Amino acid sequence: MSEATVNTAAAASILLQELKPGELPPASALTNIPRLISAYYTGQPDVSVAAQQVAFGTSGHRGSSFLQSFNEWHVLAISQAVCDYRAQKGINGPLFLGFDTHALSEPAYASVLEVLAANGVETMIAVNDEYTPTPVVSHAILKYNAGRSSGLADGIIISPSHNPPDSGGLKYNPPNGGPADTDVTGWMQARANEFLKNGLQGIKRIPLARALSASTTHRHDFLNDYIADLGDVIDMDAIRGAKLRMGVDPLGGAGVNYWGAIGERYKLDLTVINSDVDQTFRFMTLDWDCKIRMDPSSPSAMQSLIVLKDRFDIAFACDTDHDRHGIVAPSVGLLPPNHYLSVCIDYLFQHRPQWSANAAIGKTLVSSQMIDRVGARLGRKVYEVPVGFKWFVDGLIDGSLGFVGEESAGASFLRRDGSVWTTDKDGITAALLAAEITAVTGQDPGERYRELGNEFGAPFFMRVDAGATLAQKKLLSALSPEQVTSTELAGEKIESILTRAPGNNAGIGGLKVVTKNGWFAARPSGTEDIYKIYAESFLGSDHLQTIISQAQAMVTETLDRGAKPA
Repeated sequence: MSEATVNTAAAASILLQELKPGELPPASALTNIPRLISAYYTGQPDVSVAAQQVAFGTSGHRGSSFLQSFNEWHVLAISQAVCDYRAQKGINGPLFLGFDTHALSEPAYASVLEVLAANGVETMIAVNDEYTPTPVVSHAILKYNAGRSSGLADGIIISPSHNPPDSGGLKYNPPNGGPADTDVTGWMQARANEFLKNGLQGIKRIPLARALSASTTHRHDFLNDYIADLGDVIDMDAIRGAKLRMGVDPLGGAGVNYWGAIGERYKLDLTVINSDVDQTFRFMTLDWDCKIRMDPSSPSAMQSLIVLKDRFDIAFACDTDHDRHGIVAPSVGLLPPNHYLSVCIDYLFQHRPQWSANAAIGKTLVSSQMIDRVGARLGRKVYEVPVGFKWFVDGLIDGSLGFVGEESAGASFLRRDGSVWTTDKDGITAALLAAEITAVTGQDPGERYRELGNEFGAPFFMRVDAGATLAQKKLLSALSPEQVTSTELAGEKIESILTRAPGNNAGIGGLKVVTKNGWFAARPSGTEDIYKIYAESFLGSDHLQTIISQAQAMVTETLDRGAKPA
């Protein structure tokens, strides 16, 4: 080992020792933004390397210019693929284009617009180049398409969600307003990779100045159009009447200018804790793995708001594209996502009289069994699907699903009259619902969940993340019932072994094992190089740890077996 290698390793070790979850990052841990942007424009992906190809996960294509997995080539190729898909399917209405505050989002926004304009796509961009949250784009698509059968709109959102500052991402929302299904993303992925393979031949593009002044490029007031409709989904009168003191931290994300406007329009006592936009996100406390990550469901990343919990009757935050929520209540601090989803369901289905009596509850298979118990008491069907918000789109559109949510703090629900609001996750309305619940019931969501625990038992939940290569993720996604040889899990009889979701019979890309009072699910992440084990127990923390240990042993055995040569 060379002296330089030794010194580099020693420096990295010292840096790791300096970093602590829940604390602000030192300057040495911040992303070098000029280098990141330079890599976006100068990098060229090697299409023979799988990690450098276009790959759509559960939320579009994501990567980093440092890793040659998200740079100008990827964005140009995907943008042209979107244009070709629209032409093939006869989608000729406007395309709503939004982007968040990640450093790579703005150059990607320029690249996308250059291609859209060159292809003659009618494109709606924000007034004053305002950052635009994911749910706002979904709302705009649905509102435009209402009552239309032709000339339908769709959208592109440039965001890697809550992922670290060096990340970039791009996702396509078709005319239904929600995340694109795999038949769409699969076609786009293959088309984009062909463009990469052929050195970008066939991609139409004009300079940004011409794209901005093109007759097909239009300004749209995303912010005011969305905010004006919020009273249709949230009882703003109740919040205002209760005189709640509310705090919000946009976490430097796309909704940074939305919250002040919401407070002003609806005359709410709403304090924006931090209105800074800084592409290093230096104001974020470090996440569990000492990375900067704008995850509103993470106790480590949310420390700056958690310590202020007693200043407000209710406080909340959203991730960078504002499709995820985090709720901070005076009674408990940060609510785990599963707790808040259960509270939302219990409240909404008793306070939305205009919703259909048959409207069901949508949940992903890694969400809490508490939801099932609440649903049974409410007399509502629980529709359980694989991870991925796309599975909820049709039910939200036709009103057959009243509320849908996932363990990673994503949710959406119908307007108060039972019609569709958004078909993508909406962190803004989920956050404001916490204020409505507090105002109407006189209890914050933490107190409401405590009552559910007294009624149904208090579950213990944990998610364990571990690094995984692309090859290992493929192995994990192929887990099968036959690989579970035990008839018991943590001392209880195994009642079901699932590789397909009970709600829609779709493959779950992993495995779920269920007993009377516990379960675990193992699946690879669709957006990060990790695998996840989710587990829950209604019998206590010791029982939960036993479930997790047995689940980890199974995953380790699978990876070891897959790594051996045939």
